[in-house]
Amino acid sequence: MRIILAIDIIGGRCVRLTRGDYSTKKIYDMDPVEVAKQAEYHGIKYIHMVDLEGAAISKPVNHKLLDKITTTTSVKVDFGGGIRTFEDLKMAFDYGANQVTCGSIAVKNPDLFMEWFKLFGAEKMILGADSLDRKISTNGWMTGSDIDVVDFIKNYSDRGVKYTICTDIEKDGMLTGPSVQLYKEILETVNINLIASGGISSIDDLKELEMTGCEGAIIGKALYEGKLTLTELSKIC
Repeated sequence: MRIILAIDIIGGRCVRLTRGDYSTKKIYDMDPVEVAKQAEYHGIKYIHMVDLEGAAISKPVNHKLLDKITTTTSVKVDFGGGIRTFEDLKMAFDYGANQVTCGSIAVKNPDLFMEWFKLFGAEKMILGADSLDRKISTNGWMTGSDIDVVDFIKNYSDRGVKYTICTDIEKDGMLTGPSVQLYKEILETVNINLIASGGISSIDDLKELEMTGCEGAIIGKALYEGKLTLTELSKIC
């Protein structure tokens, strides 16, 4: 299972939200580029970078930080947040993203998402599947829907999508453990590389996710709050 470090950005700084609520944002006095360099030093090869400002306004705004991270480190970055047009998508790849995560566009314009998917390929596109009470949320988790998360993922898996990041918003930022039962249900129903996100707070959580069959696990607040350290993660990478 891949260990993936979360770098969520507002105003050029690392931040964390609780349950996706922008009013709960906590800004950390950390340069995202330096965080990426420290991750690389400790053997972490993957970063999940989210442009939270971009997600809120439906237009990426922190792409220059993506460029700095990908030109000064060798980490592989999947980038998301506000991607709504082909120009947004191409810009992310041009600035060095290894993969791009698209959630809102996959809900609102499935044909366009699949057009991009066919153009860039299954290894480059990640389906963002963030849910609250099993229902898909979009626009930086500010907009709900009636779409069941398992059905949503299965629909795209049947169309060839290989990767999905699934966040249970109720768990996000709470440090109370990930949604293992939900992930088990997804993996029993869908043939997909599932990346778990939300609630991870310990090495035991990571071991449980690995046993569940997750392809990757995204760690954010636990690192920024000192519940886990890069040194600990370096031993299991």
